[in-house]
Amino acid sequence: MSTPIIPEFITVHLGDPDDKTAPNVRVPFIDYIKNVASSEIYPTWPESALRANIYAQVSYALNRIYTEWYPSRGYNFDVTSSTQYDQKYIEGREIFDSVSQITDSLFNDYVVRQGTIQPLFTQYCNGTTSKCDGLSQWGTVDLAKDGLTPYEILQYYFGDNINIVFNAPTEENLPSYPGIPLRLGSSGDDVRLIKRQLNRIGENYPSIQPFLQITDFYDVNTEQAVKNFQKIFNLTQDGIVGKATWYKIKSIFNAVKGLAELESEGLKLEDVDRIYSKTLSPGDTGPQVKIIQYYLSAISYFDDDLPMPSGNSVFDEKTEQAVRAFQAQQGLAVDGIVGRDTWNALVKAYDQIVASIPSQYGESADEIYPGRFLAPGQSGKEVRILQGFLVRAAQNVPDIPSVEVTGTYDAATEKAVRAVQTLEGLPVNGVTGPLTWDAIVNLAKRTPA
Repeated sequence: MSTPIIPEFITVHLGDPDDKTAPNVRVPFIDYIKNVASSEIYPTWPESALRANIYAQVSYALNRIYTEWYPSRGYNFDVTSSTQYDQKYIEGREIFDSVSQITDSLFNDYVVRQGTIQPLFTQYCNGTTSKCDGLSQWGTVDLAKDGLTPYEILQYYFGDNINIVFNAPTEENLPSYPGIPLRLGSSGDDVRLIKRQLNRIGENYPSIQPFLQITDFYDVNTEQAVKNFQKIFNLTQDGIVGKATWYKIKSIFNAVKGLAELESEGLKLEDVDRIYSKTLSPGDTGPQVKIIQYYLSAISYFDDDLPMPSGNSVFDEKTEQAVRAFQAQQGLAVDGIVGRDTWNALVKAYDQIVASIPSQYGESADEIYPGRFLAPGQSGKEVRILQGFLVRAAQNVPDIPSVEVTGTYDAATEKAVRAVQTLEGLPVNGVTGPLTWDAIVNLAKRTPA
């Protein structure tokens, strides 16, 4: 979940949600709105009334898409064509010229409550045979004849505390599920999002505790909170956020926040902020790029068909060549850009290498990053290996405090990791990711001063 976009396409189910005989159609979003508007309102109405209604129709559809109302319930479409559930859509119908022209000018504008970011669930009805708490379609005609502007008409029905977002970007509508499960050791903005959602759900379901610190690391507390959530909602209690758990969390979060209701708790920008770029492209710099280079270097080491990237934290020509070669090998779009699909493929390829390192590599296999972040509270073989490297690093570098090899990521281990991060100019968070792991291994192999 991030800030809303206007999707290039929308998938419409031509029937009630549970009508399995009804087909799905995928249509351009702008054409969907033109169809709905031509099906719901009359082209002879005053322009202000037409615009107010189309604003409401755009916002209604975007709310369904943004909250993933149907996908979060296991359906494979964005909206239905049934007025019992959504807006009227008639496949193949005639589009009115006046409706088409207005839609062209405002299909990427939508209504929000002031201080929130999600498209408002702009409920409406015709105002004659059916009435509701939202907009009255026939009522907009009278208000327009009285001289009200489209914005004033919307305020009349939805309150003074609304804004219209203009010229929202149009992009491909990707599912919010990241494509690979989140588990102990995962990291990134998706982890931050899940933590925020679990914390809010926990206000209504206190047994989901512990309350989670909002970081981008999937730690032991996150794993426990996920297990508690899974227990409450009858999911497999494995502590892993796969697709089923992801969408169940989203569905319950939407419900407790009322995001698909006219009166909603709302989402603020800080509720969905990101600290990482969605894509990495040639010319980018920084730790994210270096992580990509680390993964590509490891994959290239075991695959002579892939060129070795640079290791300089700069998305330079060598790195782009390595990315393009990897994409071609994986059957991905060869664009030299690391987006979600390329990142997921890198992670899977790296994990496969880690899991299949030949036994003849012996102790040197331990030098390879295990493929998941290690954080305070975790335990096991990987933590034990890390502590072994920290012991050796401390022998070589006096500024690194020594640790005991216990297999538990305790306070002493965190302190030593923070010391390494400080020395190497890495983000000082006490968590061991690929760059910190690599730094610790290199310090452990250094000749003592």
